Amino acid sequence: MNSTERRFTSVEICAGAGGQAVGLHDALFKHLALIEVDPHACATLRKNVEGNSEWQGCEVIEADLTKLDLAALKDRLRRQLGLSDEEDVTGKLDLLAGGVPCPPFSVAGKQLGQDDERDLFPTMINMVRELRPNAVMIENVRGLLDQKFEPYRQRILQDLEALGYRKCLWKVLEAKDYGVPQLRPRAILVAMTEKYAEHFTWLDPEKLPITTVAQALEGSMRQRFNAVNDPRADDAFKRWYGEASKDVAPTVVGGSKKHGGADLGPTRAKKAWRDLGVCGLGVANDPEEMKDKERDLFAPAGPKLTVGQAAIIQGFPETWQFVGKKTAAYRQVGNAFPPPVAQAVGERIIAALEATNTGASAGQPDGPFEVPGPSVSARPEFRDCRGDFEGAGIG
Repeated sequence: MNSTERRFTSVEICAGAGGQAVGLHDALFKHLALIEVDPHACATLRKNVEGNSEWQGCEVIEADLTKLDLAALKDRLRRQLGLSDEEDVTGKLDLLAGGVPCPPFSVAGKQLGQDDERDLFPTMINMVRELRPNAVMIENVRGLLDQKFEPYRQRILQDLEALGYRKCLWKVLEAKDYGVPQLRPRAILVAMTEKYAEHFTWLDPEKLPITTVAQALEGSMRQRFNAVNDPRADDAFKRWYGEASKDVAPTVVGGSKKHGGADLGPTRAKKAWRDLGVCGLGVANDPEEMKDKERDLFAPAGPKLTVGQAAIIQGFPETWQFVGKKTAAYRQVGNAFPPPVAQAVGERIIAALEATNTGASAGQPDGPFEVPGPSVSARPEFRDCRGDFEGAGIG
């Protein structure tokens, strides 16, 4: 496949502000639909997708998944795929992807799992049953792989197997291993129909130097300090850069709609941000809208991040625009899936789809479930799709 050809199609649910969509787009999937319930996130998706020739044919559907008209969606997909009204969509869609809600499995909540009304795994399974894509990709917090949820995980796998899918990957991936300047472990499930699953192999990332907060934000932070024309700016920037060069950021969180405005997380996260020279007690206004430089740039704990800078920490390209007021925009960023991680998974899915078409050799024999180990190995390692179920710990 050349650098611009998009032969493999996808539909994404719980698309949010587009983190997973951007990553899969960069992996060269052609999105047919992005489905999301939040109006602010839908506005962001439309802002970036509609009228963009690279996303031609992609429709943003604002809908509650639990009330989504699947018959209408299938009709829409038939038109997009060039099928007749009588043709079935089975096997015609390459990927159904989504980051189903995390609160049912996150240690930050009550971990009610399947008893949480926000659990959309059953809805996702039903969409797989109706659309029958060649591959399924589901992202969630690493808490889903805790021991307490093992029976539920087995139920999910049994439901997928009953529909003809084989587990290819269920593993915690750490964002910092993919060049994202942030600690953000996420549990990724990939399942494919039999003829594609045998060609799926997972390539762990090479152990590369991390991208620090300073490296990621140097340009934008220097621009912010230079814009205020304050004699303290140069020293403040140097002080920030020295602190921010120490490490990657803690996990960026979106926060709750029920509790106040935007900030950079709970007490532990705020302390980690302060150690990196960043004040986590709020989010800064964009430079052109800044009214209080003492609050946004010269706070004792250091400068606050803008929404755009938080997006860089998530791995978004700087060209991706977020719609809504500051708090709403920041929450979209904080709830996103880092695009580089989605891209890495998407590329392995495409490799399996392509290998099937070219008749490449299958993967290795079945292996046992693995005990969680380090997030990366010292060198690239191929793991068979049938023996990869890693990860445990907090979400």
